[in-house]
Amino acid sequence: MDQTLYLMSFIAVAALATVATRALPFLFLARYSQHPLLEYLGRYLPPVLMVLLVVYAVSDLPMVNQQWVISLGSLVVVAVTQWFSKNALLSITLGSLLYMLLS
Repeated sequence: MDQTLYLMSFIAVAALATVATRALPFLFLARYSQHPLLEYLGRYLPPVLMVLLVVYAVSDLPMVNQQWVISLGSLVVVAVTQWFSKNALLSITLGSLLYMLLS
């Protein structure tokens, strides 16, 4: 098989699988959109996942050269900015800028 054809077919299959995994839950679960379990998961799962990501990111902070203070300070800036402004782009930008300036 020609290498270009192989790569194009691989990309097509990967794209189809990606679209299918994103669209199929909406197609099959549309009639259950008012189900209490789905409403509960839709309400509480995103914050829980964000907490898990933050804990995972902070768990391996190096405890040398005060790097952990800079990291946790930037994390606090992101959290406070997000809490008050509700603007993810602003909070991520401010936290990243603070981290880069202090590092």
